[in-house]
Amino acid sequence: MKKRIKKRFKKMVRSKYMLSSVGIASFLESTVVPIPLETLLIPLMQARRDKIWLIALITLLGCVAGALCGYFIGMFLFEALREPIMNYITSESQFEALTQQIHDHGFWFVFSTGVTPIPLQVAMIVAGVSQYSVTLYMIAVVTSRTIRYLGLALLVYFFGNKTEKIIRRYKWQTMGVVCIALIAIVSYKIFVAP
Repeated sequence: MKKRIKKRFKKMVRSKYMLSSVGIASFLESTVVPIPLETLLIPLMQARRDKIWLIALITLLGCVAGALCGYFIGMFLFEALREPIMNYITSESQFEALTQQIHDHGFWFVFSTGVTPIPLQVAMIVAGVSQYSVTLYMIAVVTSRTIRYLGLALLVYFFGNKTEKIIRRYKWQTMGVVCIALIAIVSYKIFVAP
């Protein structure tokens, strides 16, 4: 089984469909498959360092498309899909608590679910159901997922094959450092650089 997975992965890494596969996987991860995409992205970025930034960008675009889709599912289809959502994704009490979180913390609630390994699916639906500002929602998603995926690309760029070990060992510290570094770079580009 393990050999077969490795063989398929190696085949996918060099496939002409690699980037479209990443985009589809990212869309699915942000909408219906609550499994962190990093388990695929880190080895892929390590194997295809020549396309590291493009992989991060395609991943971001797939996720943003999925997040927008999830928002509109919450806004327009929630009542029709309420039962399966409550049975398979969340519970009534958790959903109510998350709805309160989006009312109380809005942008920062969505942002935090986008940058951490917490599944984004429930936040998307809650944002749509509560009709949270789609503009602020998308800014939070794009910002948080940019930090997450470009931060991951930065780690692979600087640490190469050691990235998985570093993330496993220093998961929360690594995310904090990457967030601070990206915020500093973006702030510099916006406020200091001409």
